[in-house]
Amino acid sequence: MNKKHLTDHRFTDFDLGDPLMSGLAGAGFEFCTPIQAASLPVALKGKDVAGQAQTGTGKTIAFLLACSHHLLRQPSDPDRQPSHVRALILAPTRELAIQIHRDAEILLKDTQLSIGLVYGGTKYDAQKSQLQNGVDLLIGTPGRLIDLYRQNLFGLKHAQVLVIDEADRMFDLGFIRDIRFLIRRMPPPNERLNLLYSATLSYKVMELAYEHMNDPIEIKMDDEIRVAAGIEEQCYCPSTEEKPVLLVNMLKRYEPTRALVFANMRATVDRVSRLLKQNGISQGILAGHASQDSREKQLSRFKKGEINVLVATDVAARGLHIPEVSHVFNYDLPQDPENYIHRVGRTARAGLHGMAISYLCDRYAFSIEGIESLIGHELPKIDIQPWMLEEIESSPRETPDSDRKAHRRNPRTAPSETTETKAGSAPAEAQQKDNPAPDSGEMRTETPITPPAEPPDHPPKSPASRMDSTARRSEGPPFKPPKNRFSQRFGEIPMIG
Repeated sequence: MNKKHLTDHRFTDFDLGDPLMSGLAGAGFEFCTPIQAASLPVALKGKDVAGQAQTGTGKTIAFLLACSHHLLRQPSDPDRQPSHVRALILAPTRELAIQIHRDAEILLKDTQLSIGLVYGGTKYDAQKSQLQNGVDLLIGTPGRLIDLYRQNLFGLKHAQVLVIDEADRMFDLGFIRDIRFLIRRMPPPNERLNLLYSATLSYKVMELAYEHMNDPIEIKMDDEIRVAAGIEEQCYCPSTEEKPVLLVNMLKRYEPTRALVFANMRATVDRVSRLLKQNGISQGILAGHASQDSREKQLSRFKKGEINVLVATDVAARGLHIPEVSHVFNYDLPQDPENYIHRVGRTARAGLHGMAISYLCDRYAFSIEGIESLIGHELPKIDIQPWMLEEIESSPRETPDSDRKAHRRNPRTAPSETTETKAGSAPAEAQQKDNPAPDSGEMRTETPITPPAEPPDHPPKSPASRMDSTARRSEGPPFKPPKNRFSQRFGEIPMIG
């Protein structure tokens, strides 16, 4: 493993105490990352921190150590009831909350601090029981935390630490009102330790920090570097119809250890998943429309190596640490440029190397300018090679409003589906003219002239005959709107123009 992402600072340089040092040793941590080396000296002194660093640089370990150190050194309020928590850690997504809880169990195993975890998408019973027994450190997502708080299952009056992870994502998901609801139930900012960590410290994030924190110290690491140095970026320019073929052939050729394929919409995730399955590629789905049990199962299988490809929306772009992700595919370019940084940050973590491949198709081409402006360089444009467009088993139709399957081979040689018609049927345009939609607004006469019925085997009418039929219909009596109650009472209203 490349150790360039680490500093010369050791965790033994800090006065963390034996319980925490035991947890660090068990996890195999010896040297600090830059964000850990910069933020821990400040947080361990009891000062608030607003930290910014690239994804995958150890922000979770930094705030877990600072939070637990504060709880171990500061006694709890003697009036505190068992149901009142001592520390609250807020995470934007369920997967991130689960990961923080897993890391906390490893690091704090010898501290005697009880840890709780709550998040949506699962039943309340197990989460209620752990809160009734009382926890010191509570990790959760804002929505479920508020639900349980309103049921008086835990209190915040004696909270000593507040941690907000991925604060910018909280704004993106609309959780800021929920966060303020919880903060206002806690002691004043000067009576607790406040830690805020994020990949970007935007103006709205810093406004939240200065409103609910006690004069936080800003710590920004490598603000000018947006993409990790170990990531090899590539960009291809296929048409929308070529993307499925391109993806399958590249996955088969590269044989990644673990690959994440990001799409913008849930329907696209489903189509890509079916496509990979049809072509014999082991895959799973991680998206918002999947049940929580399914999401946890697919993520666990992906981490264990039971499946090689995980097709996901941006729910998997933030905070998740999945080891040995060798490839990230932007099947759809993200519409928010910052999501590009978070997506590609799933690879080349902890000093490793990885590859980020993006498809610049006609549907999302407008996103490239914002992405290149944010990361500070152009994405290398790579020519599509012939082997990338070799025939595949099948590929679903790539349209935004349809999930029907199109059995295409090579998109550059196969005819377009939109021009194909079934044998023995009239063209779509002729069918539309002969059978106008009921709500098309076409004006009809009260006594329309109906052409004589044609035998079934009669050939379709020519355009000229249809024009003659239209002319005959226009020779009928003038159009009169149907009488309604208004016209019956007040008479006809002359039409203007």
